[in-house]
Amino acid sequence: MATTIRTAGLMVLLAVLAGCAGRDFVRPSPEAFRLGHTTYAQVVERMGEPRAGSEMVQNGQKVRSVTYRYTTTTDTSWETGVVPVRTLVCYFHQDRLVGYEFVSSFKADSTDFDETKRGALSKGHSTRAEVLQFLGQPSAYYIPPMVTATAGEAIGYAYAGREASGRYRSFSKTLRITFDAQDRVADIAYTSAGAK
Repeated sequence: MATTIRTAGLMVLLAVLAGCAGRDFVRPSPEAFRLGHTTYAQVVERMGEPRAGSEMVQNGQKVRSVTYRYTTTTDTSWETGVVPVRTLVCYFHQDRLVGYEFVSSFKADSTDFDETKRGALSKGHSTRAEVLQFLGQPSAYYIPPMVTATAGEAIGYAYAGREASGRYRSFSKTLRITFDAQDRVADIAYTSAGAK
């Protein structure tokens, strides 16, 4: 028993000294994670067991979410003074992937975006192609029940960070754009919390 406790303590210490938490992973491609088709088992096969999970109700339907997270102090962050973190949250309805969000503050694959560009988009007029032109490739994708059944699908842009200083101040911003059946913007939702 004492050996097991010492071994577990050594493993935690080594992880702290290495400056890592979680298992590293890369941003999934839309081809690898197909909404409405990819199963929970396929995500676990690709990503490993999730760090956390929960259940919620979205548009009247039960949805399961699982979270993967990786952080390290030995890599470079997108912004000076921000801890580099990668997070992937996957959403499942009836065992099928119905949405996922990838957020990174690593320099190599940061998901930071210019939220001021959302002002150039208009509901009912802007197309998906225009959204991609203004904002680039999204870091999140959703289908019903993550969006209402009357919407085709939604894409999202998200960024979050935590200062590396002793203040532990965090910030986040999320932009979700829903499209109608004609691939025109049906809704634009922006939220932010904290401050850089």
